[in-house]
Amino acid sequence: MPATSGFSFRSGDKKGDGAAAAANGGRQQQRRDPYEVLCVPRNSTDQEIKSAYRRMALKYHPDKNQNDPVASDVFKEVTFSYNILSDPVKRHQYDTSGFEAIELESQELELDLSSLGTVNTMFAALFSKLGVPIKTTVSATVLEEALNGTVPVRPLQLGQSLYRKVEKQCAHFYSVEITEQEARMGIVCRVHSNEKSKFKLLYFEIEENGGLSLALQEDSAKTGKVTAAGMFFLCFPVFRFDQTNLMAISKDPDAAFFKKLDGFQPCEINELKAGTHVFAVYGDNFFKSASYTIEVVCAEPFSAEKDKLRDVEAKILTKRVELSKFEMEYKEVLAQFTDMTSRYAQEMQTIDDLLKERNTIHASYTTTSPLKGSFSSSKTRTSFRATRGEEDGQTGEKKRDRLKKKKWFNLHLKADKGKPC
Repeated sequence: MPATSGFSFRSGDKKGDGAAAAANGGRQQQRRDPYEVLCVPRNSTDQEIKSAYRRMALKYHPDKNQNDPVASDVFKEVTFSYNILSDPVKRHQYDTSGFEAIELESQELELDLSSLGTVNTMFAALFSKLGVPIKTTVSATVLEEALNGTVPVRPLQLGQSLYRKVEKQCAHFYSVEITEQEARMGIVCRVHSNEKSKFKLLYFEIEENGGLSLALQEDSAKTGKVTAAGMFFLCFPVFRFDQTNLMAISKDPDAAFFKKLDGFQPCEINELKAGTHVFAVYGDNFFKSASYTIEVVCAEPFSAEKDKLRDVEAKILTKRVELSKFEMEYKEVLAQFTDMTSRYAQEMQTIDDLLKERNTIHASYTTTSPLKGSFSSSKTRTSFRATRGEEDGQTGEKKRDRLKKKKWFNLHLKADKGKPC
């Protein structure tokens, strides 16, 4: 499946164009520093990396650069770089040990479904059904139209619940007006689908020219009988839970357990200012439209829930630290247990061999061969049966002779005296 993978690139400043020149014709033999490829400093935030990635994707995406091998090479290079820097674990591994610490073959790529053909989309849908984690990205067409300010935006009132259907690889945009008071109390946007449709919840920042640039993205996840996604702007750090990496290592139960909380990362934006804000719901299904219900509410009536959320997330962070320490202890004990199990099997085999050797020695204290004795007994029994059979045969013949004689002497012969003998 040709993975036209997700987004990556910066917009066309001089450094970004330098990335294109460096990748000219795919001649480069070694992978370049991901920070250099994305043109961001090493101390850049996740949001800065994500923004650079998305802007460059719009410039070098295959949809806009058909039959351009240079743009294709740059797109792949920046996508690969973003896949490293957007993952906290991989970014740390690269910062400490370089590319050697990263399994290059297992890098996850984000698929833009709009750029795949029908056959490839069918394969992607099949793998997704089989449980293979496939990350998808928003269509470059949708992002470009939003950036140009040409998408229709529908007003949505706070507290209003709206049910709609969005076509695959398309998006519905909503604008929400909030006051200073509502901004201080916090805003929550949630989307769910009773039909378990796949979708993405997007938050766009309004540019000075009226265009919309993607700032946040949340993929829907199954929660009970529905799929849901939410964004929480509560004026304190709120965390998001990305389970993509967990799905990739789900075949290893131990690794999945100890890495379970690695995807628990802080959101890039914690609060909104008074004014207009734009959300969108993107249809992420492979073939059909996505049904959803969207709702944006003020968090003022949910003060108790805010306190509970802050408390439970603090406990999760503490548990993540404890889990890291527990992993080291677990591995040490597991190694000891493995050694003990191996020794147990070896000792059991050694004891069985010694007892078998002892029994063999005990059996050797004899002057009679068990095989000869049993052969003689068998031969004796056979001879006895043969002799007895012969005697029985002789006795039977004598009895038959006596019977014949008896019958002969018991005959009553009558002679005719008038006839000569």
